[in-house]
Amino acid sequence: MIAWCVVYLGVAVMVFSALTAAALPRVFDRLHLLTATTSLGAPLTGLGLMISRGWTEASAMIAVTIVFIVVSSPVISAATARLTAQHSGLVDEDSPS
Repeated sequence: MIAWCVVYLGVAVMVFSALTAAALPRVFDRLHLLTATTSLGAPLTGLGLMISRGWTEASAMIAVTIVFIVVSSPVISAATARLTAQHSGLVDEDSPS
């Protein structure tokens, strides 16, 4: 029962972030919601699934996937923000960072 509550909480965070992102006009504002999804929603969902299954090979794969999401998310967000800023003319394409 607790496992499914954790899963539903993670899914609720992701759904709330997606619905809010649909209402926001700018990409930079939407990127902030991606942080909530990847740092809270996905790990909660994965943790709930691991609790419900016990420690199996499937749980290990879920853990690896969650770690990959948490580690790669800041890089993907920064690259997306940089590319959007360059496309909008806010940052020079040749500037180092």
